[in-house]
Amino acid sequence: MAEEMLLAEDGKCVGSLTKSLLAVAFLASFGSSMLYGYNLAVVNSPAEYIKAFYNQTMVARNGKGLDDKKLTLFYSVTVSVFAIGGMVGSLMVGILVTRFGRKGTLVRITCLVFIAGAFMGFSRTFGSPEMIIVGRFITGVHSGISLCVVPMYLGEIAPKNLRGFLGLVPSIFICLGVFIAQILGLHELLGKEEHWPLFLSLVVIPTLFQLMLLPWFPESPRYLLIEKRNVHATITALKWYRSKVNIQAEIEEMQEEQRSMSSVQTVSVIGLLKDRSVRWQVITIVVVNIGMQLSGIDAIWFYTNAIFENAGIPVPQIQYTTVGTGAIEVIAGCVGCFTIERLGRRPLMIGGFTFMGICCAGITLSLMFQSHYISVACVVGIIAGFCIGPAGVPFLITAELFKQSHRPAAYTVAGCLNWLSNFTIGFVFPFLQMSAGAYCYLVFFGVCMAVAAYVFFIVPETKNKTFVEISQMFAARNGMLEEESSELGVVNNLKLAKMNGYGAVDLEYEVMEKKK
Repeated sequence: MAEEMLLAEDGKCVGSLTKSLLAVAFLASFGSSMLYGYNLAVVNSPAEYIKAFYNQTMVARNGKGLDDKKLTLFYSVTVSVFAIGGMVGSLMVGILVTRFGRKGTLVRITCLVFIAGAFMGFSRTFGSPEMIIVGRFITGVHSGISLCVVPMYLGEIAPKNLRGFLGLVPSIFICLGVFIAQILGLHELLGKEEHWPLFLSLVVIPTLFQLMLLPWFPESPRYLLIEKRNVHATITALKWYRSKVNIQAEIEEMQEEQRSMSSVQTVSVIGLLKDRSVRWQVITIVVVNIGMQLSGIDAIWFYTNAIFENAGIPVPQIQYTTVGTGAIEVIAGCVGCFTIERLGRRPLMIGGFTFMGICCAGITLSLMFQSHYISVACVVGIIAGFCIGPAGVPFLITAELFKQSHRPAAYTVAGCLNWLSNFTIGFVFPFLQMSAGAYCYLVFFGVCMAVAAYVFFIVPETKNKTFVEISQMFAARNGMLEEESSELGVVNNLKLAKMNGYGAVDLEYEVMEKKK
């Protein structure tokens, strides 16, 4: 059993990893984040079967099939509409988490997965390719929302010394989702023609588990206290996640954040972009989230099979080699998750992007000198470097760099840019490859090195820091002076007296005068 409470070096109490924290991290990631990875890879294996279904349907409707160009366009829409749905979902994050809370949003959006699963699962029965496209769009909307809400939820319920570990759990499940889709897509399992509707609709199973269990877990304590001002629900949630410990220090830290905010109202995206006090935080999430997608990882995933084929791997064996790369993703994700609290965010980001950049340059050199085995090694290196840090840390630091009032809008901006960059690289890369040939990977080399340099020179280490402390670290760069309070008003100041290992609530009201 995890220890109840640890003492940090500065004498402040920090939380330990309780069963409740671990359970909610695994459950939220299993039913939401994993589906993103699964849906990224699920259409690769049955691609030819789906195209054949499209063609057969058009023959039945019109008496003639589609030519290769139209068939490729139809399938490309099926793949890319997932990213369009993701962008739409990310734009809804701020509204949903403010109205329904973090956990409440995750529970409510499960209905999207059931609808999408039904559309895709029964598409062949009804002879409707459009149902596949609609289903892919709806799963994209779900992924766009959950990719932002899960790390936001876990970042807010975690004690500061475990925020990095819990924040990277979703990235492990994303890699696991890709890996599961690769395994199930093998010809021996669901990789046969008759199984592809079932293969696409399996997303409903993890979501069903999440829907049955997640409602029993509490909402984010920060959301309950700072936005809803529900003191008793906050205490209940903290007791659930922290076990039998004195939670006074954590309540006081939340109140410090509340007092430092000019308003408890959620800031809009426009308000976020106009707010000078978070200028460099916004620039940071723009850089790291765009860099995450423009690092070339999507292009590598898309062309992995071609690179393996050029390396002399027999075509029937490539599917097993691809599964091997999926296993490497999961292992690398676990390495990042279990080392982030020891190494910090900066080393994983700087090291990950730098290693990816070196491997991108290596692919260019290997293609120039026809050294296919080096290109295979570089592909594996890019995937491993990405999953160790750049795959998950950008979503984590998006939660860490902003206070409660700005966090939903920050995730909306980060999510939208992430999906837009994903769509852009998928659209532009084929043309870039045709025009630049082997040199196209040097573009990704430049992006990776630029992001690594930005993190090295600009982004401070946020490990084991409170949200208020992180904001103060950016205050000088933003040209702002942190104030303890900015409004004349009545602020709830909680004093907790120890009782039976928990704490009893004694409310006092203090009038906080704005410092002139």
